[in-house]
Amino acid sequence: MTTMLTDDNYGVLTEPATLTIERLLPGPIERIWSYLTDGELRRRWLAAGAMEQVVGAPVEFVWRNDELTDPPGARPEGFGDEHRMTCEVLAIDAPHMLAISWGSTGGVTFTLAEKGNEVLLTIVHSRVEDPSVLLNVSAGWHSHVDVLEAKLRGTTPAPHWDNFAQLRGVYAERLFG
Repeated sequence: MTTMLTDDNYGVLTEPATLTIERLLPGPIERIWSYLTDGELRRRWLAAGAMEQVVGAPVEFVWRNDELTDPPGARPEGFGDEHRMTCEVLAIDAPHMLAISWGSTGGVTFTLAEKGNEVLLTIVHSRVEDPSVLLNVSAGWHSHVDVLEAKLRGTTPAPHWDNFAQLRGVYAERLFG
C-alpha cells in the first residue's frame, strides 16, 4: 500500500511503514548539512546533541520542543518538556547523506541534493510499524521541518506544539482516513 499525499510539504508513505518527506530549503548544501550534524544548530529545529561524523558513533538526541518557537504553543498531553534518545550513525557521506538508527524503528536517512540555489532535503523514516507512532513521526517530522524552513528563510515559525497538533489531525485523516 502506498498512500500519496497531495501537498508537496506532506509526507508520503512510500511503503506501508516508511514515511518520506521532502522540502526545498535555501542553500547552500553545506548550510543544511550543518543543521543536520551540528548539535547547536540542530537544537534550533529538532534536538540537541553532539554528533561525531563517523559510522558507529553514538548520538544522543535531546528534544526540548518548548524552546523551538516563541510562543511554543500548547504542549499536548503525554509529552514532557524533555525527551532523550541515543542513536547511532549508520552511514555518512558528507554533505549528501546521513543515516542514523532511531529507537525501535528501522532508522532515518537524510539526503541532500542541490537544486540551483536551494537544497532538496529528503527524510526517510523506515519501518515505523505502530500506527500511533507513525502518526507522531509524520506530524513530528513535518512540524520540525516547518521550524527549520522558517528559520532558514528568516521568517517566524508557527508555534511548534500548535502546528504539531494540527498536523496530527491532518495526517490521521490522510494516512488512516
